[in-house]
Amino acid sequence: MKALTITGPSAAQVTQIREPEPAHDEVLIRVRRVGLCGSDLNTFLGKNPMVTYPRVLGHEVAGTIVELGSGVEADWRVGTDVTFTPYTACGVCPSCRAGRRNACRDNRTMGVQRDGALTELVAVPYQKLFTSRKLNLTELALVEPFSVGFHAAARGRVEAEETVLVMGCGGVGLGAIAGAVSRGARVIALDTQDEKLALARALGAREAVLASADARERVMDLTNGDGPDVVIEAVGATATYRNAVEWVKFCGRVVYIGYGKEPVSYETKLFVMKELDILGSRNCLSEFSDVIAFFERRTFDPSILISRSIPIEGVPEALADWAAHPGRTSKIMVGVS
Repeated sequence: MKALTITGPSAAQVTQIREPEPAHDEVLIRVRRVGLCGSDLNTFLGKNPMVTYPRVLGHEVAGTIVELGSGVEADWRVGTDVTFTPYTACGVCPSCRAGRRNACRDNRTMGVQRDGALTELVAVPYQKLFTSRKLNLTELALVEPFSVGFHAAARGRVEAEETVLVMGCGGVGLGAIAGAVSRGARVIALDTQDEKLALARALGAREAVLASADARERVMDLTNGDGPDVVIEAVGATATYRNAVEWVKFCGRVVYIGYGKEPVSYETKLFVMKELDILGSRNCLSEFSDVIAFFERRTFDPSILISRSIPIEGVPEALADWAAHPGRTSKIMVGVS
């Protein structure tokens, strides 16, 4: 069967791999939609330190169940459209024992530490499945990146009436905006692209700030000179890592989602002077259900997030174009079958 494989930095091609067979507790899914995000682009460019090659992409997935393993619970049926969590958890490491399986020490995310689902068929444990009678396949494929953003809002303990600055309005950043808005917060969105800021406003961001020389002044004006209660960094750049600590208010919270591309040096006295809570955020826990419920409320049209829709054969060219013109793309949706 067909699969989209990254064979090395800046090298992607459609390959042929063996069809999977479901184990007793797995379902076989015909993959219908796969979303591509910034982490997939970094994998393509050779900038994802957790990836070895060759690697099949695909962790934002929706498809249709076509076969059930012998031990699958009766609630699941052939023909059901589903999405699923792409992570693993060992169950015995300190994170798992603490109930935070999303940060499992030995996690292997599809498309990152192990091959993903940008293929025709994939076998998945039924315990990882989610479905909705109200969402279409494209919407189901958007649940995973939004769940990562919702988890960041939860990590930041965002509360109603607080002001949250979200740095970066890619797929995960937009999920963080939606997660903060759903908690009743006032959200300020920051990005380098007007088009992405427009998407942030559509998701409920109260203000949108273009990343420029006067961005900090704008944010301070919007927060009466105090800074935001919470800053969620969804870029992974040295400048935004530093700015998050510098711009957040005294006794505020900083949540980092984006992986830093290089070591970051800080003015560490700010950590103590401001008595900051500095938090990492990885993957998600129960937020798939929260995002599905959010989408089902129809407060916005998730399809506006899709920059382009392509077949699997068009992925190599699309990734190369995204790398050459990063500001033109927010989310690529691949139709597999």
